[in-house]
Amino acid sequence: MPKSTLHDSSPSSSAASSVHLSRRQLLAGAGAGAAALLLDSRGLAAQAPPARPVVFSHTTVVTVGATQHDVALAVVGDTIAAIGPTDDILQRYPQAEVYDGRGKALLPGLINCHAHLGATIARGFNEDFGFPNSYRLAIQPNSLLSREESTLMAVVGALEAIKTGSTTVVENVAGTANTASELARTGLRWVFAESATDREGGSPMSPEILAKGEAPRFSPKMRDDGLRRIDDLYSAWHGRNQGRISVFPAAGLAENSSPELLQAVRAFAEKHDLGYTIHLSQSTAEVDYMRRHHGMSPPAFLDRHGFLGPRLFAAHCRYVDDADIALLAKTGTIVSHQAGMAANRGVIPPIPALRAAGCPIAYGTDNNTTDMFLVLRVALLTERVRRDDPFPGVLPQPEDVLEDATLGGARAVRQSTSLGALEIGKKADLIVLDTQRIHLVPAVRILSAWIHNGQPSDIESVMVDGRFVMRDRKILTMDEAAIIAEADKVGRRVWAAVQKASPIVIPGRPRQR
Repeated sequence: MPKSTLHDSSPSSSAASSVHLSRRQLLAGAGAGAAALLLDSRGLAAQAPPARPVVFSHTTVVTVGATQHDVALAVVGDTIAAIGPTDDILQRYPQAEVYDGRGKALLPGLINCHAHLGATIARGFNEDFGFPNSYRLAIQPNSLLSREESTLMAVVGALEAIKTGSTTVVENVAGTANTASELARTGLRWVFAESATDREGGSPMSPEILAKGEAPRFSPKMRDDGLRRIDDLYSAWHGRNQGRISVFPAAGLAENSSPELLQAVRAFAEKHDLGYTIHLSQSTAEVDYMRRHHGMSPPAFLDRHGFLGPRLFAAHCRYVDDADIALLAKTGTIVSHQAGMAANRGVIPPIPALRAAGCPIAYGTDNNTTDMFLVLRVALLTERVRRDDPFPGVLPQPEDVLEDATLGGARAVRQSTSLGALEIGKKADLIVLDTQRIHLVPAVRILSAWIHNGQPSDIESVMVDGRFVMRDRKILTMDEAAIIAEADKVGRRVWAAVQKASPIVIPGRPRQR
């Protein structure tokens, strides 16, 4: 079995020592969890409480409302303690560690409200065949992954999230307990949205399932099992890691949820003062199915059973009509817009109409990638196209999409008093942008230059809760090289087997010879 070289992450080690581990040992961590031995030698220190204040000196601080140049920002513990002239801040915090902010810009960390981390195994396949994926593989790649390898794919998604500017991620899956320990060790702020469904045969609605014309059959056992998973995960993880981990309940999909499940999920959220989420109106098959078997649209069905409301952030809402939009707005339901994945699938939700009606908007990534920078850019460009303004190309502005990805996300995860902005008293969740890049100079507005012309690799450091999880482009909580090497081995093995069983034929334009 292939070997990998990793570093000993024991806090008592004076220097990183090389150890050779089998893949199973590497992933299982000798019983310590799937990513435990993927920690860099500084990983444990990266999650320890900061020893002294950190001052970002002579830097640019970007917020939704304003950009301040040549100022300092001080972090004390997990909190932004001061913003002002560098000399004044350094005088207030003479013992601080100084991060030279010249040629840098600080932005609030991005909040990803909808991710499926394990879907990284399907990169390069799941983006090009619609939704649900229309290509009929003989073997599904996920079926060839061990539990440890599935965890590795989730860790790959978490690693990408850090490198592309996310500080908070909503992981929306069933069975989060399998990966919770490993994800917690990454240093990110998490919302584990444990998902439950109770329709028998509950895969996402597809044209094939719709064609069968079968009415939904709901399983009390599936419902009870899902609600038990939610409760168990909440008991085990909510509030852990100094409050960086939250657990929300989720109903998986509108078409896979009974009224009883919807009511139980909302009741759990209200009992514990949580948000909750669902996939909603993400395909024409879903909309047609709900109208055929329930006599109404997916949002109307949710409203009928008391599921819409300001605690709910509903993912997608791609296929909604004027009546649906009015319902979502009237109830204060938040819409999580996965712009990158929506564009891959050839449809953009009516964000201008949702926004005009009063629906709060947040952003997420969905499958295959956790790159929120991509979401910012695609969201801005596609909304401009979708608006069809008499004088196009003006709305939305980069500040508007940054607001959706920060303050909008903070509202969705019910942490708007502590997250989403670089303000005194808020959590020190921030990203450090290297502005001295060929595609970013000169720049009259660095936020505009970055969203239109930048790259995720412009992010040189990421701080969560006052702790660096990436500094000078080096991940501090994981061994990036080892993760990439192992993920590459697993992916090559899995996709070789998949394509041997059913070669993938690309349905593109005819090629001229």
